[in-house]
Amino acid sequence: MPETTPFKRRHMTAAVVGNALECYDFLTYAFFAAAIGHAFFPAKTPFISLMISLSTFGAGFLTRPLGALLLGLMADKAGRKPAMMLSFTMMGVTMLMMALTPTYAQIGWIAPVIVVATRLIQGLSVGGEIGVATTYLVEAAPPGRRGFTGAWQYATQGVATLVAGMLGLGLTRALGTDAVTDWGWRIAFLAGAILLPIGILIRRDLPETLHEAEPHNDLHAGPTRTQWRVIILGMMIVVSSTVQFYILNFMTTYAGSILHMKANISFAAPVVNGLSTIVFSLSAGALSDRFGRKPLMLWPRLLLLLATWPAFAFAAAHRDAPSLLLATLVLSALGQAAAAAGLVSVTESLPKPVRGTSLAMLYACAVAVMGGITQPMVTWLIHQTGDVLWPAWWLMAASAVGVVAALLMRETAPAVK
Repeated sequence: MPETTPFKRRHMTAAVVGNALECYDFLTYAFFAAAIGHAFFPAKTPFISLMISLSTFGAGFLTRPLGALLLGLMADKAGRKPAMMLSFTMMGVTMLMMALTPTYAQIGWIAPVIVVATRLIQGLSVGGEIGVATTYLVEAAPPGRRGFTGAWQYATQGVATLVAGMLGLGLTRALGTDAVTDWGWRIAFLAGAILLPIGILIRRDLPETLHEAEPHNDLHAGPTRTQWRVIILGMMIVVSSTVQFYILNFMTTYAGSILHMKANISFAAPVVNGLSTIVFSLSAGALSDRFGRKPLMLWPRLLLLLATWPAFAFAAAHRDAPSLLLATLVLSALGQAAAAAGLVSVTESLPKPVRGTSLAMLYACAVAVMGGITQPMVTWLIHQTGDVLWPAWWLMAASAVGVVAALLMRETAPAVK
């Protein structure tokens, strides 16, 4: 059995860069959903155009389970590294396609067909990315630092959220709302595509972890007997985190299209969300190394359940920057603290020979179900009922699922005996 390769900072960067690009791509699409709808899906009303655009965004989730299966099997058979290389390359290419596709006015029905195909390929590529990359991080990190190291998966989502939000805010201020709607949104996708050659270069030097022996951990005894239990509870945890993620990253569209705030205010929400995600994901990961995963999975999620409705009611009542940003900060801090510890706990609980496939599949299936429908469904419910607090109800239901799963999960942190 080969000796374990020392874990270095550049290895962590290489592992999480794909997750950052995936998150950046999906957030960029969500932030500019109205502009993309205008460019590729013209309709009789802005609402119909937005709904088609959001549904196309959701189409990318349909192919995630297939991508998770293929890339997960590749990771468990051929190695973590080649699976991560393939997924990253596909992500970068599809971002470039989004940026360069002509509009409906220029090439007609071919434009929306290309966009839909691009989202399907993107979903295929990212289906296994976070499962395989998280598997790599947890396997490569020292046992006493797995929580902090694994939390970088969610922290990089915060980095991507921050960058996407700041770029959207900068483009809006520099070009104006009309120019961003017409063509400026393409700059955001081109900016993401620039990461493609950089990511390929740094991932090329990753050491493999598939065949390395894991440190002994009594908490992992008998994994085959508990594997399905872990998968089911893991899906519940990921469902809860997914809804929280997409609701919070819906705040730009929610503030602009639903609450009718100015664009510069609405694009400030992802900046706050990104900063909060970075800080609280890493803090929770580090705390889980010391105090165990379960308390960090449970208590922040329970507080999120209690804080969601007041936060949205406050933002909807005031409809100004301070209320929107305060609500975003509170919900993001609590949600990300729970999510980071939960992802590491699920990864540690799965047996290594099938960890890549199992984690990728449970994550992709949970995200495919809730990530794909959350934003279109909430938008439709608001339109049908006139109740602008539907995002709160949706998030509260998902948080309750996460609380139940956290209660039933077993402790996995090696520091807790």
